[in-house]
Amino acid sequence: MNALGKHLLLELKGCNKEVLNDIGFLKGALLAAADEIGATVLGESFYQFAPQGVTGVVVIAESHLVIHTWPEYGYAAVDIFTCGNSVQPEKAVEILVGKLGSKNHSEIEMPRGILDT
Repeated sequence: MNALGKHLLLELKGCNKEVLNDIGFLKGALLAAADEIGATVLGESFYQFAPQGVTGVVVIAESHLVIHTWPEYGYAAVDIFTCGNSVQPEKAVEILVGKLGSKNHSEIEMPRGILDT
């Protein structure tokens, strides 16, 4: 199967609740993951909810990394979408699982852009 992109959907459970509510830490974690996979960062936007939770996106030339957190549950939803073969999105999974301290995570990989040729 030849796909234009790869979309990884992560369920991160049992995470460190403190880092899930730390916008600076999360921004740094996503930017570090983008750098480690060899992506070209184009921009980012993060928002701190009250009383808790963070949502953020790092836009990369190859597509995006997105996070949404629920600190009260120790849970984060993460999307990593990359196009082409120049980056290694699986590496971002390892990095984010480690940085967020997830004790239980799952991953779904979805090929995107499967075209009839």
